[in-house]
Amino acid sequence: MSTLPVIDAPDWYETIRMGEDITLIHEPWIKPFFRCNIWHVRGRDRDLLFDTGLGHFSLRRHVPLVTERKLTCVASHTHFDHIGCHHEFPDRCVHAAEASILSDPRNEWTVADRYANEEMFDGMPAGWDTARYRVLPAPASRLIEHGDVVDLGDRAFEVIHTPGHSPGGIALYERKTRVLLSGDIVYDGPLIDDVYHSHVGEYVETLLVMRDLDVSVVHGGHFPSFGKVRYRQLIDGYVEGRRKPGCHLLG
Repeated sequence: MSTLPVIDAPDWYETIRMGEDITLIHEPWIKPFFRCNIWHVRGRDRDLLFDTGLGHFSLRRHVPLVTERKLTCVASHTHFDHIGCHHEFPDRCVHAAEASILSDPRNEWTVADRYANEEMFDGMPAGWDTARYRVLPAPASRLIEHGDVVDLGDRAFEVIHTPGHSPGGIALYERKTRVLLSGDIVYDGPLIDDVYHSHVGEYVETLLVMRDLDVSVVHGGHFPSFGKVRYRQLIDGYVEGRRKPGCHLLG
């Protein structure tokens, strides 16, 4: 049995500039299926941080980009791999349907009880102890709903409510650039609809509504970014799979 390398905090995060003042922050020692994409968007008046990763190591301490300017931190949803460092940012937003989980992120509600263990890693974070892992409470300073706007001054991201993967899931869409930050409702990998508070019927309905959105690039909650053709392929593939005879569209 091979022993994983132990990774210290300074080597845990990686930042990749994607263009259009959007930067991917991720944790490359987490296996791709479990690895959250953390999206940073530079704005004129403030920056946007969409999700915050596992939370074992501090984002603020080890990724200078997130402390350079005023910043609004938004949760795509409240699964553990997306909200681990939300407590580090005082201006934080979440959909009302999951605000209680962000305030009281118990492992059974964030699905940490199912996924947050040694099997996640290609490199073991120094000090990791599965039995002691918890997301810290991070009560929202603002509740957001479908149609709300996250305003960065020169950039505006519209909130799209995306129930299905979780009840308070959201995506952020910038009409000017047609950039979609999609969270976990659609990404280029296996879509998850069988965890605590997932609902297959709502998932299908959400994707059917989102299918005709005019996107230029989609930055998902996991796996690499993609364009409009792949976006529709992923949606059509999921919907077709869930509409086959014998597949129940209940939660």
